[in-house]
Amino acid sequence: MSETSRERFQSTLCRARKIAVLTGAGVSAESGIPTFRGAGGLWRRYEATSLASPEAWQRDPGLVWEFYNHRRERALGCAPNPGHHALAQLEARWREAGRVFTLITQNIDGLHEQAGSRSPVRLHGSLWQVRCLSCGSVTENRDVPITPAFAGSGSPDPEAPARRFTAAELPRCRCGGALRPHVVWFGEALQESDLAAAAAGVEGCDLLLVVGTSAVVYPAAGFVPMAKRHGALIAEVNVEPSAISGLCDVVFTGGSGAILPSLLDATPGRAP
Repeated sequence: MSETSRERFQSTLCRARKIAVLTGAGVSAESGIPTFRGAGGLWRRYEATSLASPEAWQRDPGLVWEFYNHRRERALGCAPNPGHHALAQLEARWREAGRVFTLITQNIDGLHEQAGSRSPVRLHGSLWQVRCLSCGSVTENRDVPITPAFAGSGSPDPEAPARRFTAAELPRCRCGGALRPHVVWFGEALQESDLAAAAAGVEGCDLLLVVGTSAVVYPAAGFVPMAKRHGALIAEVNVEPSAISGLCDVVFTGGSGAILPSLLDATPGRAP
């Protein structure tokens, strides 16, 4: 991390009246939550991506809920890391100063909220919300196991015995309809309201900070070009170079938990 890059970033940060932050799986991985793809992406003998789809739900909703029940159990044992807290503290300072701060996350684990982030734009939904396929209602649900029938199930062990859950054992809405995780699966469109909120946060920002993500999948892939068109400083914090590193004005290599607390220790309107 060169001092020149650090000074340039913090000078822009202090002057910025509008900041946008995009976070991805790398931030959660530092808290012990496996990344969705690559190493740690297998559950039993399944690729995690193959269970996060409408097709998987149609084939076996019980299997899908086993997978998400395991993810909810895993997330319960994890806590926000210093990177989460640094972002929440930065947001608090900027909002108190009457400036605009938007946190956009691709993560579904809720760790940003636990750290104190206010109303992050959750592009991919929430692990702690469920949606009724009959009445369409979206509600918070922190039951672990998701229903009593799932107690003790969901082991990622490849030798774990498979079982079929009956319709009566699956999560149900008050209206009697089936509940599914309120997350965006592969092949599904993102919520228009979330896309609009993310775009509004990025467009015209003075600084876009990309943390723990390669930002190569749309719509996230469009945020860096959008910010650059308006002259924003683009900064990246990641453990290794990514597909967007060449587009960034400053790049800090390392974990967000190690880098962000000191990098973001700034006050609005005051040079570091």
